[in-house]
Amino acid sequence: MAVFEYEAVGPGGQKKRSTIEAGNQQEAIKQLRSRGLKPTKIRESKGGPKAAQGKKKRKLNLNPFGGRVSQAELVQFTQQLATLQDAGLPIVRSLKILADQMIPGTFQDQLNKVTEDVEGGATFSEALEKFPKTFNHLFVAMVKAGEIGGVLDTILQRLSDFQEKSMKLRKKVQGAMVYPIAVICVACLILGFIMTKVIPQFQKMFADMGTALPAPTQMLLGFANAVQSYWWLAPGVVFGGYMALKGLANTNAGELMIDKSKLHAPVFGQIVRKSTISRFCRTLGTLISSGVPILEALDIVKTAVGNRVISDAIEDVCGSIREGETIAEPLGASGVFDPLLVNMIDIGEETGELDKMLNKISDNYDLDVDVLVESLSSLLEPLLIVGMGGAVGFIVVALFMPLLSIIQTVG
Repeated sequence: MAVFEYEAVGPGGQKKRSTIEAGNQQEAIKQLRSRGLKPTKIRESKGGPKAAQGKKKRKLNLNPFGGRVSQAELVQFTQQLATLQDAGLPIVRSLKILADQMIPGTFQDQLNKVTEDVEGGATFSEALEKFPKTFNHLFVAMVKAGEIGGVLDTILQRLSDFQEKSMKLRKKVQGAMVYPIAVICVACLILGFIMTKVIPQFQKMFADMGTALPAPTQMLLGFANAVQSYWWLAPGVVFGGYMALKGLANTNAGELMIDKSKLHAPVFGQIVRKSTISRFCRTLGTLISSGVPILEALDIVKTAVGNRVISDAIEDVCGSIREGETIAEPLGASGVFDPLLVNMIDIGEETGELDKMLNKISDNYDLDVDVLVESLSSLLEPLLIVGMGGAVGFIVVALFMPLLSIIQTVG
């Protein structure tokens, strides 16, 4: 039996590329046509079955199911799937179309596995649950709600809009930190060059003079000696600090302390608080409008907000609802949410339009975050300039003070 590599078009117009074993090329074409495929290109594989199997194995090793899928890929997939579902295509055919057009990799392998499970009788949400790193609780819960209500296309469109807005907000916050991080890195490189190349020349000159050095000069020379002797400890200190912080965050008390400090940090704390509350409102509003029960929606939101303080406040809300009370009251008692937000949620509950009110609140908080991000950028720029100027000024003064004293003595 020979192995033939082929390219064919399926019943839905999707392209397929794979291998098939047959006695000759004509037999291979007959097998493909019996499967409902129209071959467009077919040729015998070089090296026979073993080579083809080895090639296939290498491909699988390069694309394990446990890899990471970017948020941009997931947003694009959700948008395209929503469009195909709105056009009336069956879910299996939609998944096959999307999987075939993807670049070979982790996400394509996962979609192929999801497609196989759905073809085998599993629901779409059950198949997605096998890949929690790619499809989180929010994604699966909304898909499940769409399947139950028969409005999967509408739910996917809402989910797509939610993902897109969340990604834009995250990119704005990340983009605001690019400039200060770049400036700090360049400043560290410049100061490192001064400490290792420039200061030693002055140090030799001061040693030849044999005069007493002022305190600022001694401090500068001591710091330069420390940098020259122990610079290799810097990566270890940074890595050790990061691991210590990560270990602290894995404890209940440490996680609560870190999240509280994030919320109370100057300027940056406001960005974290408002962006987290915006995520809470938008996620909860999207789930409620999709038909997810309120308690289940709050359980999902509790794990999605990413802040322990706000998560604990949501846990209090769950207990309040179980006792027959409203959402607004425990949110106000937490001290994390603004009174205006609490009143708007209270109005949303009274009017029966809580989902719409939550989305409006989220839009307002997103605008506040945009303003705060711009304010942070405007504030950091002069602070960094003043900091750099102060460091360079101290170095210049510390180096020239001994020279000025020598000139005064000679004069």
